[in-house]
Amino acid sequence: MTQPEPIRSDTPRSDTPRHDTPRSAVPDEHRTRWAALAVLCTGTLMIVLDGTIVTVALPTIQNDLHLTAPGLAWVMNAYLIPFGGLLLLAGRLGDLVGRRRVLIAGLVLFTAASLLCGIATTSAALIGARLLQGVGGALTAAVSLGMITRLFPDPRELRRAFAVYGFTGSAGASVGLALGGILTQELSWHWIFFINLPIGLATVAPALRLLRADRGLGLRHGADLPGALLVTSGLMLGVYAIVDHGHDAWLAALLLLGFAVRQATAADPLLPPRLLRSRNVSGANLVQALTVAALFGFQVLIAQYLQHVLDLGPAATGLAMVPAALSIAAFSLGLAARFIARYGERAVLLAGLLMLALGLGLLTRLPAHGHYLSDVLPTVLLAGGFGLAITAVTTLGMADAGPSDAGLVSGLLNTTQQVGAALGVAVTGTLATAHSTHLRAVGDTTTAALAGGYRLAFTLATALLLTALGLAAALLRNPRPATAQVPADSTTRDLAPTV
Repeated sequence: MTQPEPIRSDTPRSDTPRHDTPRSAVPDEHRTRWAALAVLCTGTLMIVLDGTIVTVALPTIQNDLHLTAPGLAWVMNAYLIPFGGLLLLAGRLGDLVGRRRVLIAGLVLFTAASLLCGIATTSAALIGARLLQGVGGALTAAVSLGMITRLFPDPRELRRAFAVYGFTGSAGASVGLALGGILTQELSWHWIFFINLPIGLATVAPALRLLRADRGLGLRHGADLPGALLVTSGLMLGVYAIVDHGHDAWLAALLLLGFAVRQATAADPLLPPRLLRSRNVSGANLVQALTVAALFGFQVLIAQYLQHVLDLGPAATGLAMVPAALSIAAFSLGLAARFIARYGERAVLLAGLLMLALGLGLLTRLPAHGHYLSDVLPTVLLAGGFGLAITAVTTLGMADAGPSDAGLVSGLLNTTQQVGAALGVAVTGTLATAHSTHLRAVGDTTTAALAGGYRLAFTLATALLLTALGLAAALLRNPRPATAQVPADSTTRDLAPTV
């Protein structure tokens, strides 16, 4: 028996009410997913840009607001401490109350705080606004990976999505250096914050339209208030201890130990111990922390080398890092997903880490009277290995996340990334400064002493990467194909109109 032909959208029937969705109005599901990914990446880009765009402008901010050295440090610390401390809690909140709700709240708060930073005329106003930025950034970043995992059920598409997201985070840091230098030099430091306003406003509306309003599990499933207080205060104090050269580190360790005990005994723990028993989850977080520590230390110190040793200005320093963004783009967007499909996540991660170790290893011989093209550019180009490494480690870290844990695992990955970044900048920067001071004391010129300090710091960063390489080889395994199979329609909004 021949089935009747479906009613076409261009020939509506007038005798019965329409309850079907017009064929022409049904959106392309594939296109909708990638549009939703673009929204998530744009929000992430805003957060990442702000993390590095301030670096180049710090000397100008210090002069304009008459900040002391400790006061200037708090322009960074006021952002880093709440950001690093709240990521895990924000990720779990996304699972419990809805990831889109947490994401939108973070975007709105971050955008509003950026406006407050831009109009700040005192150090207190700027530092207070930076603290609000850190809270908004944590809410936004914590749930993004979990939403991406739910968006793409096909492992091949998920790998490409992680490659795009990884590029946004890694190359965005280099773009932030370039943009920060240009805006500071050509306009003023206020514009490094004003630039967030159009990005934030252009992200919120599409996010409301493209991302489904998920209800979450409900606060009764994992609303571990004592655990939340312990881990948030422990992480915040831990980040503070890192950026403040180890002060009160013992108290941070005690709070985090208390959190671990609480999670082992709570009926509905904030961070179920079963997740950390996954070799890929725990191993990927550890490898990522070491890798990011090395790379963020490199980014900050190479910018200082370019300005203080090679005597480049802020804009030129920023532009000198653009090839890193292009290299990361080539590897993450062009090659990472293809290589993972062919060789597996573990092999691609090892290759990326090897490239990075080779690149930073070249800087262990950085001369006092160097040249950008011969002494810096090769390392900047080899930074493309981060595009391979971050895509692979993200895929491995999220592979065992179930529908109810995606936000939490996303928050955990972002937490270790942020703590790794703070640790890398603090340790390599302290080591470089201490060694440079020693070299000046024994008679080296200022330029030679600075170069010597940077060389030692880059030696440490190379060692961190080699350690990450060894741990990745020993701990991580390619996930089973079935682990990425999750429903796709839990995050994208059905845009088809109904009548």
